[in-house]
Amino acid sequence: MTARTSPGTTTATPTAADRRRVTVAVYSQDRVLHIGIVHQLRQRPEVALVGDAEADGAEISLVVVDVVDDEVIALLHRLQRNAATRTGLVVGTFDSVALQRVIECGVAAVLRRAEADQDRLLHLVLALANGEGVLPGDLLGRLLTHVGSLQRSPLDPRALSLSTLTAREADMLRLVAEGLDTAEIAQKTSYSERTVKNVLHEVITRLQLRNRTHAVGYALRNGLI
Repeated sequence: MTARTSPGTTTATPTAADRRRVTVAVYSQDRVLHIGIVHQLRQRPEVALVGDAEADGAEISLVVVDVVDDEVIALLHRLQRNAATRTGLVVGTFDSVALQRVIECGVAAVLRRAEADQDRLLHLVLALANGEGVLPGDLLGRLLTHVGSLQRSPLDPRALSLSTLTAREADMLRLVAEGLDTAEIAQKTSYSERTVKNVLHEVITRLQLRNRTHAVGYALRNGLI
């Protein structure tokens, strides 16, 4: 599965004039799905689509699939190792186990393909570019139910460090789990947005995780929030 552009799409390395445009690489085995997503995004001036040659340097990697299978997981693992990109997933259907798997692969935003209109796709891309996550409320509920049923694994190398979460860190992760963004968390906790970002960044860095959604998944799995 490689990033590609549909016929008629021009790809070029963004210039100084494009500094505010978010570079996006779209990955899909299904050409029809790929063309549909590219068609939606290339109409938006906030987005600069890139092809194969620039895909590894894209700010956002958008993976578009019908279902999450082993090949998709392998791609997500590869993208997770690329520090230059944050990953979003547009998917047809999947279950709670698949949802947990993709989050643990570093996916920070999920959108159902049936809901992937131009505005929602742009929201997902810009949220990723701003370090935020996107997860539909019902999927979050499914994730909470699923990971809440898992027992803490004594073999988890992060178990010891997870137990050192401060009350403030745990509170902020709970708010992330409820779908709040940085500004809303700041308002709820009476901290500045900068403090919220710093606290969450510290948790993610200390636990060697990929993003906020990944941190929430691990904290839930280990019974910390």
